[in-house]
Amino acid sequence: MFIAKVVGNLWATRKEDTLVGRKLMIVEPAKLDGTPTGEALVAVDTIDAGIGEMVIVAQGSSARKAVGQQDSPVDAAIVAIIDIHEVHGK
Repeated sequence: MFIAKVVGNLWATRKEDTLVGRKLMIVEPAKLDGTPTGEALVAVDTIDAGIGEMVIVAQGSSARKAVGQQDSPVDAAIVAIIDIHEVHGK
């Protein structure tokens, strides 16, 4: 899993059947302060996250498990919204 910031939505009118009805978001790996640390990628939103929110993203088989479809072509899924964080007691 990694921390990311939701930076956008993605719409696809035609997609693989197991993705129909799924919300797709663009996320950017980031530090907890929102500073980007990597390339943006598409993630299936399992928890109704919004643009600008800091989230936790699962990848690979863990992402497919979060979506509930092991045979789906999902490689990343938003699995949590970060409300509060504490690092080194702060």
